[in-house]
Amino acid sequence: MKKILLIVLIAFSFSGCEKDDICDEATSTTPKITIEFFSISAPLTSISVVNLRAKVTTIAESVVFDASLPSTNPLRFLSNAKKVSLPLNTFTDNTIYELTLNSGNIATQNTDVVTFNYSKNTVFVSRACGYKITFDLTNTNSNLLTTDTNNWIKDITITKPNIENENETHIKIYF
Repeated sequence: MKKILLIVLIAFSFSGCEKDDICDEATSTTPKITIEFFSISAPLTSISVVNLRAKVTTIAESVVFDASLPSTNPLRFLSNAKKVSLPLNTFTDNTIYELTLNSGNIATQNTDVVTFNYSKNTVFVSRACGYKITFDLTNTNSNLLTTDTNNWIKDITITKPNIENENETHIKIYF
């Protein structure tokens, strides 16, 4: 009798599980802002950056672009792509990035500071995955770079102010 009661008890404990209790890896999570780089002299031409390093001003470590490299390899923090995706701070309404072109080359490296201002929206995904945050770029005039006498970034254009996924370009940077 005790065995039957134990089996029934175990069966009831598993009956509460649903497929939704496991968050699928393909489920959309909080998106990053996607930036594409363009030539200032040929604005329709997407071009690769050279040794771009991105660092949030309030965090000591740079953004990791190649996680497959060991943590001791400085190349993991550099991008040579036409597009990059950068995380935004989910606790504040702006994120300030230092974007360094030609990082590591003391003679030619150039750092510009870009501020992304946004509002946040909390979106329920599922019971297993919880919530994600989407962003709306606000006050587009304030999403500008800090000016100095030698900016490598010549212009910034917001192409998609609603950041709901990483599959589209949100910002175009011309240099």
